[in-house]
Amino acid sequence: MAVISKITVQKKNKSRYNLFLSRGRGEEYALSVDEDLLLKHGLKKGLELDEEKLIQLINEDEKKKAYFLAINFLSYRMRSVDEIRVYLRKKEKEEQHIDEVIKELLEKKLLDDQEFASSYVRSKQLTVLKGPMKLKQELIQKGVQESVIERALEQFTKSDQIEAMVKWLEKQNTTSAKKSNQALKEKLSIQLQSKGFSRDAIKEAVRQVDLENDKEEEWEAICFQGDKVKRKLEGKYPDWEFKQRVKQNLYRKGFPMDLIERYINSIDQLE
Repeated sequence: MAVISKITVQKKNKSRYNLFLSRGRGEEYALSVDEDLLLKHGLKKGLELDEEKLIQLINEDEKKKAYFLAINFLSYRMRSVDEIRVYLRKKEKEEQHIDEVIKELLEKKLLDDQEFASSYVRSKQLTVLKGPMKLKQELIQKGVQESVIERALEQFTKSDQIEAMVKWLEKQNTTSAKKSNQALKEKLSIQLQSKGFSRDAIKEAVRQVDLENDKEEEWEAICFQGDKVKRKLEGKYPDWEFKQRVKQNLYRKGFPMDLIERYINSIDQLE
């Protein structure tokens, strides 16, 4: 049987106490405990502690440490249950203590994956351009269940998505003397797809924004692209095949056939 021979306050943390025990062979440091545990168990000098009690104190104190780590981690922003679990594992806390801490945090409403996911979606709507598919992917990486994510994404309606994309599209350099109207639309649409928006929503957003070059700008664009193709292919093919290859290249770049024919005719006139 061990007897508490001395209790001292830690210098760097005034809410923790060092316990020293005597087992008849002199005094030795045994463990440190939180102030709550000190009061809960009535720990004081002269109190006898058996091995079972010591193990209980150590176990409860380790759980306390895990709990305070989680609280500190939560102080910066909301977290998912899985984020807390991963964090405590990195801190090498025991699974039993992690489970107990998470249970306590859930009971105290300090952890709530549904609220976390909803808040995450709202925050991203206000700060960055990300579609529902991108947000879903990010929340899955944070360990949130798909059913919870789907409910959170209900607030991000299709009309909200379109409105966000329209604002983004209007800020882009929507006219270009170097690209066809179609190529510009495809480029911006691909960018929006990479941000996690659906094709249907993108199509509607693009429809609502004037992305068209005027006739003069479109002509400048085909001349720019056509001249690049000419320089690349000139002298490599007979005249008819050369023109067919130029046509095919410009068609792939999104130019309408009537404008392509006009460009080819302009080549003939120069010759």
